[in-house]
Amino acid sequence: MAFQLAACAEMLWQDRPIAWRAARLHEMGFGVGLWNWPAWDLEALERTGATFTIMNGYLHGRLADTEGADLLLASARETAQVGKRLSVHRLNLHGTGLGDMGLPIQQSAHVAPGMWLRARDTLHRICDMAEEEGVTFTLENLNLREHPGCPFNSTADVLSLVAAVDRPQLRINLDLYHTQIGEGDVIRWAEACLPWIGEIQVADNPGRFEPGTGEMNWPVIARALADMGYDGPVGLEAYARDTPEAALEAFRAAFTL
Repeated sequence: MAFQLAACAEMLWQDRPIAWRAARLHEMGFGVGLWNWPAWDLEALERTGATFTIMNGYLHGRLADTEGADLLLASARETAQVGKRLSVHRLNLHGTGLGDMGLPIQQSAHVAPGMWLRARDTLHRICDMAEEEGVTFTLENLNLREHPGCPFNSTADVLSLVAAVDRPQLRINLDLYHTQIGEGDVIRWAEACLPWIGEIQVADNPGRFEPGTGEMNWPVIARALADMGYDGPVGLEAYARDTPEAALEAFRAAFTL
């Protein structure tokens, strides 16, 4: 059993240029995840020959209000062009734009019933655009402890929205680090999300370091994912406790069955 392993370049070797990081991950046999594409030299990234598995899929916008939806769609369409240029497999969304330290730019104390309908309709618009452009978007779960006031934040909320839309252009980016903090019970949540998962992301808790540094039993989780039939991408979205090379090898070991 072999998962498709990748890692977030922006969290590793932070003193190195982004193209160097992407090339190093490619050399080590990993795909590459990106966050903030406007900050990087796209031509240099293209020259690395890396496989880009996921990238932030928007710069502005929100799911649940008319102005935010229009901003999100325009931003996502612009980002889709960059995604196609780098052959990125998935473009990632959240319930609202995130600013410094991952805090939502516009916080919501609660999600009113009408917001669910607007969010669903916005995601359908995203899917229409994605179908035209030939790209795939994912919606990521977060956790309210680290991202307070972010609407449609939980694993349950993301699953409800993606399942309601139920189109191949929209998948779940299931971040098990956030699930562990927000809900726990990560294996059962993975089973519930399985029909819609586009990518799984991992980091240990507490600390957001590589597998083996916290409380989560990653070999058991990896075996459970394989047993339920998941063989898609698994991305390390974590900092390295010591060296990035050691973190990546720990990650590889945890997900090699």
